[in-house]
Amino acid sequence: MKRILVPAGGAVLATGLLASGMAGTVQARADVASDPMARNTAQAASVASFWLASNGAALRAASAYPWDSKEVRKVVSKGGASPDGSPGSAAPIGEEKAPISRAQNVNMPKTTGKVFFVDASGKYRWCSATSVQSNYRNLVATAGHCVYDTDGNRDVLDRWVFVPGYYQGKAPWGIYVGKQAFTHYDFDVYEDYDRDYAFVTVYNGIGFTGVKQVSRKDYERFTGPKRSWGGRNYILLSKDVGRLGDNVGGQGVSWNQPMGKVVRAFGYPAGPHPDGNRPYSGVTPKTCYGKTTGKAVGASWLKIEEHIGLKCAVTPGYDGGPWLANYSNGKRLGYVNGVTSTFADQDGNDRIDYITSPYFDGETASVYNSAKNVWSGKIVGPNGELYK
Repeated sequence: MKRILVPAGGAVLATGLLASGMAGTVQARADVASDPMARNTAQAASVASFWLASNGAALRAASAYPWDSKEVRKVVSKGGASPDGSPGSAAPIGEEKAPISRAQNVNMPKTTGKVFFVDASGKYRWCSATSVQSNYRNLVATAGHCVYDTDGNRDVLDRWVFVPGYYQGKAPWGIYVGKQAFTHYDFDVYEDYDRDYAFVTVYNGIGFTGVKQVSRKDYERFTGPKRSWGGRNYILLSKDVGRLGDNVGGQGVSWNQPMGKVVRAFGYPAGPHPDGNRPYSGVTPKTCYGKTTGKAVGASWLKIEEHIGLKCAVTPGYDGGPWLANYSNGKRLGYVNGVTSTFADQDGNDRIDYITSPYFDGETASVYNSAKNVWSGKIVGPNGELYK
């Protein structure tokens, strides 16, 4: 377990807990950082309208978020990551009392989708993500760098939404606007990629059911997507599609699991390999399967000392996607044991062949447990109006 310490002089130091006195100093600071996204229903309605206007034009215009590293490099094996307590888990939605089988065939989970946002340069971007178990069935897991703006020196990325099952501008289960983001303090403050994970609460989903011509007076009062054309005024009719977990389910979450565990990773690869080859479109999700590395992997240029790795030849866009242990093909459920954080070229041929994830330990569980108990609410009223 690595921690970022701030000595009396103010310099940042990464170190292990090698002395009990030092451990006491570190533990006095909370591990969990939280920042608001859409602070109220009016802001959430505006965000949903932004992405769904003109039949999802902004969604279709978005591109994969460029990975935070300037170049893809080889990662090195270390022995840094280790459990900081007993193994633990939260069962997937609907499987709280049922065991999960170990089927090997692959069906893509309904929980997987894309998170869309506007980056510091104003560009429309996306990463991969998944719905996970929570008390209010309203929680999304993804990479920390797909939530917190590491380039623009802001807290959270702008206009953040989750779209499960996204396909070519379509949102089959609605759009879910981010309400509150939770991550580890060390990522929020120091951009420590050993903590590159985030959990985001989302409002109830919003969907649109059609277009209606209205009077000029009603058009001006309407808060949602609208358009004037040919001297006529139109509004887009919206509906509350309910809670995320009720619509697509939610994966379980596990921590302090042994190294070498078999996982299935899911996500939407889209970016090019270092050599410029672009084998993926980002349109459909892809999967990788294998054992995580028995040792941690390190990348000093991102402060990484404790990641786990997986052999997988995918490209950026895949980041934020879940690594699922004990995945059941029939139920399409498993336990999130990591999220794709970085990409590596291990054999030096300018092709990505390896991905890494933060090791999920007890501090990850603390962030998750803080997020899973937070309520969100809805943004569409009983008559289809967007709340102000």
